[in-house]
Amino acid sequence: MDFGRLITAMVTPFDEQGKINWSETSNIIEYLIEEQKSDSLVICGTTGESPTLREEEKLELFAFALEHAKGRAKIIAGTGSNSTEHSIHLTQEAEKLGVDGALLVVPYYNKPSQEGMYRHFEAIARSTSLPIMLYNVPSRTVASVNAQTTLRLADIPNIVATKECASLEQITQIASSAPESFKVYSGDDSSTLPAIAVGAYGIVSVASHLIGGNMKDMIQAYLNGDVAEAAKLHQKLFPVFKGLFECPGPVPSPSALKYALNLLGHPVGGVRLPLVDPNESEAAFIRELVASL
Repeated sequence: MDFGRLITAMVTPFDEQGKINWSETSNIIEYLIEEQKSDSLVICGTTGESPTLREEEKLELFAFALEHAKGRAKIIAGTGSNSTEHSIHLTQEAEKLGVDGALLVVPYYNKPSQEGMYRHFEAIARSTSLPIMLYNVPSRTVASVNAQTTLRLADIPNIVATKECASLEQITQIASSAPESFKVYSGDDSSTLPAIAVGAYGIVSVASHLIGGNMKDMIQAYLNGDVAEAAKLHQKLFPVFKGLFECPGPVPSPSALKYALNLLGHPVGGVRLPLVDPNESEAAFIRELVASL
């Protein structure tokens, strides 16, 4: 399974009552595929506020995304949690709907050992025929799956990729030793070009909601051998990469991103508690950032 070079971790639009805004969900899917050139969409990932979505909402979103993408982009369902049993259940339900793959986050809060993480992912993989992308994001989960464990998991036939929010060193270790068919994706927008330079295949992006087409151009320039042009585009896009996460302090990506999208005429609404909308100084920073696009 090739999920493409540019994968967008899609926001979940809400209405004024905090319920899913289905008409805007349709619009944002269309926008990400046609205007921002996303090859695949992650539905109900962290940017989609998965921790505050109920299971029935997730399944509705998976089905809705499949219906509206119409095969123009792969649909990757965020089905991982810190419960192996529940992750298996949700992955199997997503598979019944026809999704193209599953994104499985490293178990959070309960801090499993490397062997525990291996068995967690192995059990889920054995329970489904879906292609699986691992998701290693130590800043959110505390636990981190190391390169050696990831390489063990890469030998399981339907574990086909990993989204790495760890170091470039770990991306290098995995990319240099994994089977040729196993893809490494950066999970950090600002590291897209450096990660590809050391062997990553692509990016699972937040910023692609705003600058996906430019990111696609940057990746293609590098693949075409025009390293100088790729570097120039990276430098141009870098303020947006960093600004969405540091505006002017550490603001969770759904909050800043949704505010930016609303400014650009995409009424995706606010965020669910415990997240909150940007304060005035953060909002002013995002307005300047959007004005610079």
